[in-house]
Amino acid sequence: MAYEPQFTVTNHLVQLLEEIAVFREKIMAATVQVPWIPALQKDARARNTYSSTAIEGNPLTLEEVRILEEGQKLPSATERSKREVLNYFAALRHVEKHSSKKIFNHEDVFQLHHIIAADVMDQGKTGGYRTIQVRVGNHLPPPPAQVSPLMRELLEWWNQKSSKLSPVISSAILHYRFEDIHPFADGNGRTGRMLALWELYRRGFDTHHIFSVDEVYWEKRQLYYQHLDLVRKEGNDLTSWLEYSAEALHLTLERVWARAQHLAVKAGPEKMVLRPKQEKLLTLLRERREMSPSEIWKAVGVSRQGAMDLLKPLIKAGLIRKVGSKKMGKYILGAER
Repeated sequence: MAYEPQFTVTNHLVQLLEEIAVFREKIMAATVQVPWIPALQKDARARNTYSSTAIEGNPLTLEEVRILEEGQKLPSATERSKREVLNYFAALRHVEKHSSKKIFNHEDVFQLHHIIAADVMDQGKTGGYRTIQVRVGNHLPPPPAQVSPLMRELLEWWNQKSSKLSPVISSAILHYRFEDIHPFADGNGRTGRMLALWELYRRGFDTHHIFSVDEVYWEKRQLYYQHLDLVRKEGNDLTSWLEYSAEALHLTLERVWARAQHLAVKAGPEKMVLRPKQEKLLTLLRERREMSPSEIWKAVGVSRQGAMDLLKPLIKAGLIRKVGSKKMGKYILGAER
């Protein structure tokens, strides 16, 4: 049986989608012309990691999460809390690297779950669907024997039908249905929210990876759980969940726009328009963390001089900086330590 999500496109949802589209276009128009995209990306990664792990009970503060991202030690924290955060950062990098992926299968879900839940599961194993019955509050997810067939139906819907909907709606549907099936013995919340983010990335909604809707979920965690439960109380009608998710994304975009304006003031009036190869270079550096000059010109497909022509304005704008010796130096994002 194919999975068919049930919902109504209400006037409120339509209005939210229209306002979200306006906000997104305004943000995208601004971020392609300024040198502080890496700062917003780094901020979004930290907020995503902090919020999604905090929802599941991780005690680290946002500042402590930023410290771990910088590669610094945090002796006061438990190994479990640090591992959860580092795993989530690794999962974000994985999703960013594969943001354009179009077709998903069970192995993709297993791999993501393994990255997120490695060495931090209270029960079960990573990288495979659960073999035990679990309970989540008042919700009793499907028995283990039904998990794989239900996930197959969800993946078929994701691969074949989700693109007909707004990414705002499809990501929310994917998020809810995954949590409802609860396919793993542990780590479902973090994995489900990461899959929802992946849907926004692959549909090109968050092209620069600067949004953190999980932050809104975390701030009113009980409301988040209440809306997940409400779908079941309403006979699996997703309407209220879609409106709630859209409201959370709307608030997220408002905050991103405010942060962007703040960074624009700090950066001053000078702007630059990124060329396609410069955008590609920034994406490569975000994935690989650092690159040598020879790696850059081979990866981008330019000559040695062409690579320098790309790099010089990026360095001047503060987007990229060089570390190491003159002969052995490498390039990293300007916002990285």
